[in-house]
Amino acid sequence: MSRLLLTLWDGGGNSPPVLGVAAALARRGHDVRVLADRSLGAAVDASGALHVPWRAAPQRASSDPRSEFVRDFEPRTPLGASARLRDRLIVGAAPAFAADTLAEIRREPVDAVISEVLLIGSQIAAVASGAPNVTLVPNVYPGEVPGVPPFGLGLQPRSDRLGRARDRLASALGRRLWDKRLDDMNRLLAEYGQPPAPSLFEMLERPDRVLVLTSAAFEFGGGRRTPANVRYCGPRLDDPAWAGGWDEPEGGAPLVLVSLSTTTQGQDGMIRRIVRALGRIEARGLVTTGPSFDAEGVERPANVTIVPSAPHSAVLPHADAVVTHAGHGTVIKALARGVPLLCLPVGRDQPDTAARVVAAGAGLRLRPGASARAIAGALGAILADPGFRVAAERLAVAIAADGERDRAVEEIEAVAAGAGTAQPAGAG
Repeated sequence: MSRLLLTLWDGGGNSPPVLGVAAALARRGHDVRVLADRSLGAAVDASGALHVPWRAAPQRASSDPRSEFVRDFEPRTPLGASARLRDRLIVGAAPAFAADTLAEIRREPVDAVISEVLLIGSQIAAVASGAPNVTLVPNVYPGEVPGVPPFGLGLQPRSDRLGRARDRLASALGRRLWDKRLDDMNRLLAEYGQPPAPSLFEMLERPDRVLVLTSAAFEFGGGRRTPANVRYCGPRLDDPAWAGGWDEPEGGAPLVLVSLSTTTQGQDGMIRRIVRALGRIEARGLVTTGPSFDAEGVERPANVTIVPSAPHSAVLPHADAVVTHAGHGTVIKALARGVPLLCLPVGRDQPDTAARVVAAGAGLRLRPGASARAIAGALGAILADPGFRVAAERLAVAIAADGERDRAVEEIEAVAAGAGTAQPAGAG
């Protein structure tokens, strides 16, 4: 049995896969603590791990949208949203995350620290303590990979001269944006006795293991040419504890599941347009709103059912298409069942996830402000063309193969077994 500390922030779709790893480790008999937001207390308890709330670090107190602290939905541009994520979470909060993580290790030593990828402060604390440092990526890999477009823009790969020039320019612009806070990060690294980073992106390559919770088959290039510390471990497909039950809408028309973000990302108008679009086509629409949208007052066509939540594992075997903001969790669960998708990405990892859906031939992509008519047209095309489902089913075969073993748990156990219980250093 190993003593393991997971660190997690409540960003919506990032939490279920990380807690899925925690649950699997707990079932294997490991002593698992999860340092996480108070809003995740019930979900951590359901996983079989022990919940430890953050102390100094920012956190959500509940699922109430008003408790969100990153609020990257407020800026009007993608660059502004990325800067908000950088300033309020990745860099700005890193000192507090580092202090809380090291304090918890001091309270009870550990054999490994496993952090959600954006919690760089926790990773710095792990290194300072002498514990193995593992990160979990709950979506596609965001680091720089030869031949893969830079993360964040939702670009398709291009190998010609123009494409290479495009990628170099996009990479330089991305580094310029993120590295505006590089001096702050390097001051924190120095405080904990660690060497400076030439770029924030370099922090992705420092952990002992970077465990990517998606299928390599879903990635551009099959997940090859990544840094040596990166392992593709396959997705976590379990429903979150709050998913509840569902009743299948009556009728024989194709079933379309609509699943958008569980956190606020300005999706109110999008949901209303999707509902109107469903009213234009021959389909049964099941719209799950999540806790960030109040469906009161939404006009509902006769063929549309609106519910707060539904278990994807139960719905997807009956679904003919999924409409989504392209959050990785919804996308990969749909593909695992061979269901094609219509993606309307808003931000974060969503444009890159949508780009991979399109590249695989498993769906279509529209801008998030697409009209009801455009949404209806794209959905009609997906439902009418069996090629989309065939492509999704090809990915389903690869994802099923990923599930034959739990690589994430195996990697964590191997890393933890290779080190004695960490005794934290005095840094910080």
